[in-house]
Formats: sequence, structure tokens, C-alpha cells
Amino acid sequence: MSEPSRKRGLPVRVKMRHDTHFVEELSARHETPVGKMVPLSTIEPDPRQPRSVMGDLDELVSSIREKGVLEPILVRPRPEAEDERAPAGVLYRIISGERRFRAAQEAGLYEVPVIEMDVSEQEALEIALIENLQRKDLTPFEEAEGYRLLAEIHSYTHEEIASAVGKSRTVITESLSLLQMPPQARDTVQALGLTSKSLLLEVLKAGDEEEMIDLLEEVARRGLNRDDLRQRLRRGGDKGKDGRRKPYVFRFKAPDKSYSLALTFRQSEVDRDDLIRALEKIITDLRTESARR
Repeated sequence: MSEPSRKRGLPVRVKMRHDTHFVEELSARHETPVGKMVPLSTIEPDPRQPRSVMGDLDELVSSIREKGVLEPILVRPRPEAEDERAPAGVLYRIISGERRFRAAQEAGLYEVPVIEMDVSEQEALEIALIENLQRKDLTPFEEAEGYRLLAEIHSYTHEEIASAVGKSRTVITESLSLLQMPPQARDTVQALGLTSKSLLLEVLKAGDEEEMIDLLEEVARRGLNRDDLRQRLRRGGDKGKDGRRKPYVFRFKAPDKSYSLALTFRQSEVDRDDLIRALEKIITDLRTESARR
């Protein structure tokens, strides 16, 4: 029994729970998972897990302080082959739930609820990837890339992906089609902060990269939605008024939205080396100008 003064992750009255659409499927292949309370000090994150950015934990920390950890962390026994490098007392490696783990640490909990599963490293990465795909803050391309990994690395069919993440097969197929968008068009999507999958699917119909970029810039400039864009494409657009190709515009928006940058070139095509050289020249010129003052 833990001392009464120690904080616990899961209130006694609350049952351990977890999404069943992939946990139960894996449970059928292995021994029944064990639900229990364990000290945070016995758990470590998986260095190979697919999610590298945890995002803002403030709301989750506040929730855990008030209600505890309501959804158990999925763990597996730490690989014996790595015991020599393990910190003292570490017994488990996280399969999924690293955000809850880190938020529980920040909230000052001593113990958290876990579900221990005896799965291989490959299956652990599979579960972590599926959980990652259930987040609501993924960009359309992050979502599509996750589906691609399930298909190529874990040999999932589109139907199996749909079942695993609780979405329709059509949604999976449409998301995967976004990976056909050329690199510069993807960069433009990120720079403009566009997140509507249905709108991006319409842009994809444009065919060539230059027209896609033009459409994306028009969407951002005029605030077009999917239906507006669909009508625009049916009319054939207003491209080619003077018969010239439009100049290339590089756009960048800081992740924290503190600033944005638009850099227009005379030519219609610019590779990354030319872009980097232009940015470096701007920085050099700014420093020179500042030194003269």
C-alpha cells in the first residue's frame, strides 16, 4: 500500500480503461494485459516512438492534478538486452501515453495507472503509431504519412488502417493521395497555415505544381473554402491573363506565429540552394546595415 500522502494517478472509483479498437486486437494475440498502479520512476519513454513533439502540456497537467490520470499508459517490460544502460529501478518502457507520463511527472504524481502488455518492439511501435494517428492536432500531411507507414512498414491494407484508427476506408485513401502533392506545394501549405484536408484534395486536382501553388496562395488571399475552390477549378480559373508565368514566392510562418515571411523572386522556379543563398544574403545585408548605424 502507498502512503496516504502520496499522489496517485487513478482515483479508486474509476476503472482503468483504454480505447479498445487496437488494444483488444493485440490482446487476442497475447496474454491478457495486466492493469496496475506503478511508480513513475519505474517507467521510461521509448526512444524510438514516432511522436517527437509532445506539444503544450499545461491543460493536461491541470487536468491530472485535479482528476488524476484517467486513461492508463500502455507499457511493456523493458528489453533485457538493454538492462546495462537502464537507470536504476526502471522496469517498463512506454508503448503509448508519453504525454500523460510527462504531464504526470510535472503534476507531481508518485504513481500512475498502466496496462502492461507483452508485445514485441515492432508491435509496440505499431501501437504507438496508431495512437499518434488518433490525435486531433495532426496536419493533413502528418496524418497521411502515418497511414503510409502503417501500410508500408506494418503491411496494413486500407481497410485495416481504417479499422485501427476508427475512420472510413475512403478517408484513408483520400489522405494517402495527399502525399502526391509536390514538395514546393507542400511547403506553401505549411507556410500559409492551411489545414483543411478537403480543400487540399481540391488543390491536388490542379495537376501541375505551379498551378497548385497559385491556387493555395489564392485560397489564403481570398479566404476561399472547398466549394469556392471547386467552382474556381470548374471555370478554369483566371490563370494566364498576360501569358506569363508568375514569379515564385517563398512563404514561411513561424511555428509560434510570432512572424511570417514572404520572399518574391523574379524567376518562376527556385531551388532550395538559391533560396538559401538569397536568405543568407538578406541576413548579411541586414548585419552590414546595422553595423553602419
